[in-house]
Amino acid sequence: MSFSNDVRKEILVSDDIDTDRAFVRRCFLESGTISNPEKSYHMAFNLSEHDAKQLSDVLTTFGLHPKILVKSNQIIVYLKDAEEISDVLKIMDASKSLLTFEGRRVEKDLRNNLNRQVNFETANLEKTVTAAQAQINAIEYISQEKGLSELSKPLRDIAKLRRTHDTASLAEIGAMLIPPISKSGVNHRLRKIVEIAEDIKRFK
Repeated sequence: MSFSNDVRKEILVSDDIDTDRAFVRRCFLESGTISNPEKSYHMAFNLSEHDAKQLSDVLTTFGLHPKILVKSNQIIVYLKDAEEISDVLKIMDASKSLLTFEGRRVEKDLRNNLNRQVNFETANLEKTVTAAQAQINAIEYISQEKGLSELSKPLRDIAKLRRTHDTASLAEIGAMLIPPISKSGVNHRLRKIVEIAEDIKRFK
């Protein structure tokens, strides 16, 4: 059974409510639809011109912002904001459907947040791996063309550590030095090594 039918089944047997709320309920019973909140947020009423205007006015008095779409000979009053759809369920006294809607909405938001976090961390990891490989390539190039002995001791120490610990983070490399240096300090030295490699290529 669709979520719209679940809502319709609940409000069909709900207790009496005031005139405005009863009108919203009647509009939904006659032509209302609501999408599965796990997929999208969309509530719509396909109404006559008179009822569409009245429904829009009633929902506005409750502080909502319904939109009206005229499509062929149809007039559709709709809402796409999750908070406002929840409010309409409250207006219709569809408490069970409201709990279901909010539960699915929370699950969806958690899932979306988790996906965004995973995508963010994956992008950062790819960026880190790409940067590390560029640093190692620069170190190997300098070693072959000039020898690492051409580098200053601070740069040489960083180069050796990066070469040996190709998957280590900048913070981890910094902690291996004696004395330790910050992540930004390691990054500065590795960037300098990459610049030196590029200069060698340029003037070769």
